[in-house]
Amino acid sequence: MFNIIGTIIFGAVIGFLAKFFKGANLSVVATVVLGVAGVLLGNLILSLFGYPTDTSGIDWIRWVVCTLVAMGAIGFYAGGRMRNK
Repeated sequence: MFNIIGTIIFGAVIGFLAKFFKGANLSVVATVVLGVAGVLLGNLILSLFGYPTDTSGIDWIRWVVCTLVAMGAIGFYAGGRMRNK
């Protein structure tokens, strides 16, 4: 249960960081959902490369990878929204 809550909180933080760096104009719900998607995809990518899931301290590599993946998801989503207008 705490893992799901932690993923949502981590995803929200990552989403807002990615939104800030990307400069996208998104709703809060879209930002959190795309942030959670970025966290899940980022963790999947790291696990495919054999990156350990239990690291001590702040895992900067995981933060950077998840933020970059969330930026890609936000860019993809925002680009699709702009094309539909």
